[in-house]
Amino acid sequence: MLSRTILRSIRVPATAGSRLYSTAQSPPLLLKLRTDLKDAMRNKDTNRLNVIRGILSDLNNASKSPKPPTTDLDILALITETKTKSAASIAEFRAAEREDLVEKESGQVAILDTYAGMVEKVSEGEIRSVVEGVIKTAKEAGERVDMGSIMKKVLAELAGRPAVKGEVAGVVKEAVKAV
Repeated sequence: MLSRTILRSIRVPATAGSRLYSTAQSPPLLLKLRTDLKDAMRNKDTNRLNVIRGILSDLNNASKSPKPPTTDLDILALITETKTKSAASIAEFRAAEREDLVEKESGQVAILDTYAGMVEKVSEGEIRSVVEGVIKTAKEAGERVDMGSIMKKVLAELAGRPAVKGEVAGVVKEAVKAV
């Protein structure tokens, strides 16, 4: 009888109670959105609640795509996309003289702006200095100074840092025209 209990204790592996795998940490903005959703529910702030639900719904739909959003910049791209849709809606509402809907959409855009402002990204001045450095080295090496080649080198240099590609493209385009 005693030998059976000893055998049972020996057969149980040492890692039976612990997990050897973990999931990736969620982006900070996503965590903030989830806590703000709860706060908006508690405070009965319907406008903020609808905006946050919309963002989380877009994130949920995007997470089922081949390249799901994993960083704050991916979430920022979704927020920016929502802002452009809202801006188009505001223009249509103004054309239809629906000031009540214009006011509602403007409030939602203001909420989206607060969340877009929470994402840390590379400043335009820093992007401009990187672009100027890349153009200078390309000229010294005798390479072509065109939009594609400069853009590729700038993005390679900014790799791993949170930079919005649209802003980078605007600065590169401006700098290439000046050359």
